[in-house]
Amino acid sequence: MDRSGSSEPEVDISAGQKMLSAVSGSLLTSLLVTPLDVVRVRLQSQPNTSSLPRPTPSSIRSFNNLPPNIGVTACCREVFWVNNTSPVCLAAGPTVTTSVDSLGSSAADCAVDETRRKTYTSTLDGLRKIARNEGLSSLWRGLSPTLVMAIPANVIYFTGYDILRSSSRSPINQYIPDAYAPLVAGSIARVAAASVISPIEMFRTRMQAAPSGTNGMGVFKETLKGLRKLVHAQGYTSLWRGLTLTMWRDVPFSGIYWWGYEAGRNRLRDLRYPSLGQEHARSTMQKDENHAATFVDSFLAGATSGAAAAIVTTPFDVGKTRQQVLERDDAKRPSRGATGSAATLRPEERSMPRFLYHIWKEEGAAGLFRGWAARCLKVAPACAIMISSYEIGKKMAKNMNERRASEG
Repeated sequence: MDRSGSSEPEVDISAGQKMLSAVSGSLLTSLLVTPLDVVRVRLQSQPNTSSLPRPTPSSIRSFNNLPPNIGVTACCREVFWVNNTSPVCLAAGPTVTTSVDSLGSSAADCAVDETRRKTYTSTLDGLRKIARNEGLSSLWRGLSPTLVMAIPANVIYFTGYDILRSSSRSPINQYIPDAYAPLVAGSIARVAAASVISPIEMFRTRMQAAPSGTNGMGVFKETLKGLRKLVHAQGYTSLWRGLTLTMWRDVPFSGIYWWGYEAGRNRLRDLRYPSLGQEHARSTMQKDENHAATFVDSFLAGATSGAAAAIVTTPFDVGKTRQQVLERDDAKRPSRGATGSAATLRPEERSMPRFLYHIWKEEGAAGLFRGWAARCLKVAPACAIMISSYEIGKKMAKNMNERRASEG
């Protein structure tokens, strides 16, 4: 059987060398694609602003008796943030000479402007607004937990996949047909990796969904404080909230990705050596392919397969993001076991199928695929950079081992 999912014969490459290749790819990928991930999280977690009511003079009138200074010193400062659906924005307290109607009109216009400033309509719009309103460094918010998450995840994921595909003792090689082996091996490797890094991913997602107006260290502390409250209220298992949705997203993604990647690489090497026949061409590639050919083939196959898998699994990514950024007032909410508590559950607290059905019913297909462009723009280059870096790293390690063997 042709076990070519990682391109090179694996017998001469140690597990440590594979891990080092995965680490280098993780560092490069995280640095390049984190801005797109920040935009994706913002797009998916922002409320559906089209359903928010416009403030009216009658809604402003109830604020006439507020103290003259309640800390609101700038127009609509930090009124509309993630998951806040307040329809009213106070620009200033009413004065003796200001009519309620003019105040209502002023606040309504201000609310509209603020909503537009913090509502992202596309990936490019999100990049532009975040950089302009929050600073360029905000596009790399969550980079630290991303690195902490990506390195162990990719070490487990890629090394595990290689072992499952290349080891003679792997049950996949013994019982699964070669055509379906990438689907099974990729799925199993992803289950292991996602289970390990799920709490770190929740931390990163909450950091990236945080509103503007807070510096990086402040966001870090507030996110950590929020997770501590969550653990205190619901226990440590709450850190794996969204793991089911993560599995629904990542397991089929990995199966589709590795199947497409191996098929794509096989097709590219067949085109590179058309006169040698498929098996001979693939054997020649494995033994004699140079670094440039390895990089180009793995980059193209990884990007194409990653983009296709990302589009298919976007609804599960939307569900996972919304569930992980959900804030709960656990002290006031009944437990799941209480009578009638099912009716009080928020949509994000329902089972995965019901939650996704709720999104489809309320927002349509556009809601399920919100942020798909940002996700594809992130996933496609991430997959391409990661797999090509990993393949090149393994090829360099193999060449180094061969040189050592010849010198010895």
